[in-house]
Amino acid sequence: MAKNNMTNIQVYKRKWNLNIGVLIFGIVFVYLIIIILGSLTNRSVSTYEVRMGSILKEVSYTGLVLRQEEVVQTGEDGYVNYLIPEGSKVGVKTKVYALSEHKLQFEQPQSESQSLSREEQYSVFMKVQEFGNSFKPEKFSDVYTLKDQLTTLLTDQSSLSRQAQLDAMAETEALKTYTATSDGIILYSTDGYEDISEDNLSKEMLSKEKYQAEILKDNTSVKAGNAVYKLVKDDDWKVCIPLDKKMAKELKERSYVKVRFSADGQTMWAKVKVQEKKDGVTGILNFDTSMVAYAKERYLNVDLILEDETGLKVPKSAVTKKTYYAIPRDYLTQGGNSQLSGVLKDIGKDSVKFIPTGSYYADEEAGKIYIDSDLFDKGDVLKKPDSSDTFTLKETELLTGVYNVNRGYASFRQVKILCESEDYYIVEPTTLHGLSNYDHIALHGKDMKENKVIF
Repeated sequence: MAKNNMTNIQVYKRKWNLNIGVLIFGIVFVYLIIIILGSLTNRSVSTYEVRMGSILKEVSYTGLVLRQEEVVQTGEDGYVNYLIPEGSKVGVKTKVYALSEHKLQFEQPQSESQSLSREEQYSVFMKVQEFGNSFKPEKFSDVYTLKDQLTTLLTDQSSLSRQAQLDAMAETEALKTYTATSDGIILYSTDGYEDISEDNLSKEMLSKEKYQAEILKDNTSVKAGNAVYKLVKDDDWKVCIPLDKKMAKELKERSYVKVRFSADGQTMWAKVKVQEKKDGVTGILNFDTSMVAYAKERYLNVDLILEDETGLKVPKSAVTKKTYYAIPRDYLTQGGNSQLSGVLKDIGKDSVKFIPTGSYYADEEAGKIYIDSDLFDKGDVLKKPDSSDTFTLKETELLTGVYNVNRGYASFRQVKILCESEDYYIVEPTTLHGLSNYDHIALHGKDMKENKVIF
């Protein structure tokens, strides 16, 4: 009986119940595996935040100043006394100096203030500062030149009082006054460089090492034939600088260069000329304004500003190139009910298909636009809106740009490079579909592809 009971046992399949917790865990697990594998097989993408910046590229020189100068000599012996300050503009009727038979004695009114004006104080400060910046122990004699220049400057302030006394002396004493020989800027120094031009300029003259200037002092004895003053007779002037081969090549490609003067920080544009001689290469910087400001200087410290641009600053490693099709500007249209820009692709049987171009770039001067080559095949035919004209895709160009990663995937953005340094470019901030301040870009552009997901 027991045996029969055992043979009647039946086995039923256990019904499997779906556990939602296990399912969610499985999905999360698979997702994590994909992420881990992706991070192991893909290079980590470094990004860079674009910011506004600037690049300044400049080269410093000490240059020799050339002007149209005339040294005026006295025709008689005597003691010379100057009637107007150095650097003043004079005409042919302007009284410049007086001669007397003996050294004159001048009284200084007690009520006359001996303080310097702001302009005179600034002039003293700039002369001392420039001297300190360029001083070399082996040229200690320059100290005496500076002393004479400052003495002349400090005595200029009393010129009105001196002239009044000289006018009074002229009525009672044997004083002879002399007027300027022509119009110009009056200077009271000579150095033997007055007749130097770019034609007879030598390399040795570009250096201050052997330069000596003679300061024409007030109330001192002169002989007939001695120099008494100098006139600068033209507003055109030049600064001559020594060039190496690299800089000579760069300046040959320019017509003008921006120049900053170290003495006062002023900037001007100079017409540049490169002159080659057996003893070296010289850059000639031509100016037609502000001669008076530097009329007293034979040498000037200048900076040639070769690059001075402000824009978006991007690393050079981020910049790459991408292929685009070039098509006529009037093939671009807007499709259907959308505001998307795109083109009409001919698909045969008198039918066209609207293809959004996404980010495109325009060359307004050439009347062309550039569309992403990834969206089309070579030989595709585009149809011009409201026309029977067609255009076959064949011409491509490489555009320079970076990959924008703001949205978590790579998107190419064209950039226009304004200037560069060793590690960075300054690019224009206003290009169509270009970069903006605070955009994030891939640091290594050559490793990126369009629409690549950034982990």
